[in-house]
Amino acid sequence: MSNWLLPENISDVLPQEARRVEELRRALLDLYRGFGYEYVIPPLIEHLESLLSGTDADLNLRTFKLVDQSSGRSLGVRADATPQTARIDAHILNRSGVVRLCYAGPALHARPLHPLASREPIQVGAEIYGDSGIEADAEVLQLAARSLALAGATELRIDLGHSGVLRAILAAEHPSPERLDDVLQALNSKDRTALKAAAATFAPVTREALLRLADSYGGVAVLARARRELPASDQLASALSELEQLAARCPPGTASIDLADLHGYRYYTGATFAAYAAGSPGALLRGGRYDDIGRMFGRARPATGFSIVDLREAAQLAAPSPAPRAIVAPQGNDPQLDALVDTLRKQGEVVVRRADGLAVDGGFELDREIRRIDERWQVIARAPGGR
Repeated sequence: MSNWLLPENISDVLPQEARRVEELRRALLDLYRGFGYEYVIPPLIEHLESLLSGTDADLNLRTFKLVDQSSGRSLGVRADATPQTARIDAHILNRSGVVRLCYAGPALHARPLHPLASREPIQVGAEIYGDSGIEADAEVLQLAARSLALAGATELRIDLGHSGVLRAILAAEHPSPERLDDVLQALNSKDRTALKAAAATFAPVTREALLRLADSYGGVAVLARARRELPASDQLASALSELEQLAARCPPGTASIDLADLHGYRYYTGATFAAYAAGSPGALLRGGRYDDIGRMFGRARPATGFSIVDLREAAQLAAPSPAPRAIVAPQGNDPQLDALVDTLRKQGEVVVRRADGLAVDGGFELDREIRRIDERWQVIARAPGGR
């Protein structure tokens, strides 16, 4: 095997793509700063029990594990920065009021989320801690939609769900973890045959409710149908009311409902959402409320937020931007030339120094050059096709 080949679902980010990714990353962090979010940079590796505390089994399967040669303890390479951000809020910052945090950095997955997904995604997200109100959920939903708009998403669809709906249906059943896994898998895949088998020992009213839940996806009218068809309870009514309020806060024409989308059911404690756009093979962004995530760190604070699954996928949504304009300047030890180059760079210009006889080969539009004219170095237009 050639020593330059990379592992499956791992790839280099080449200059043109890297520029698009970095421009979007900066724009997103500026957006979040405008909403009052503080930037944090969690470490890439942590002790495994800290990294996976309060998370679901799926994250455990996606996490690379290794042994720390210094301590002998098990370490994990982060597959999701949200638990780390919760640790920072609960144990490091330890503030009493509402805290808004954001992050942007690489993660590593032992297995890809889907066949085309990178195992080294760049995850970007924003979280609110200490606010249990519906307005906090609405804020992160608004910020998520603004994030995808910045990325150039078209035909945006935001699927809303709520973990409280299934909890209300199963309130009297107390299924074993294994049986609950079967129910969740059948609901997520909308497999009615598997769902009937998984619910075979449940009460008839519960079985019927689960089958109706499997078909509870589509427009916002699904909420009214759920009120009519699912067993009434205060927990169900509260969950459906929250979804109705959040659907009204989505950009016009983007909200849909999927009560059977229960990814991260053990992790989320309230409303959830997943965003899709034209040209994307899977969810670009996932989020929701996860009030229990800080419990393992000794401080279970209300929490809600979202993360862009992979910034590289999001950056592919926008039309390619034109190559950056640049100025070509000769090399050489000339104080006047050096001073002009420094001034141009401080003004935000790209200036590329070129050795005599060598072409500049890069992703820039070299539309100007510096030449010595009448004993002065000047910036002039460059002839098309010049080297």
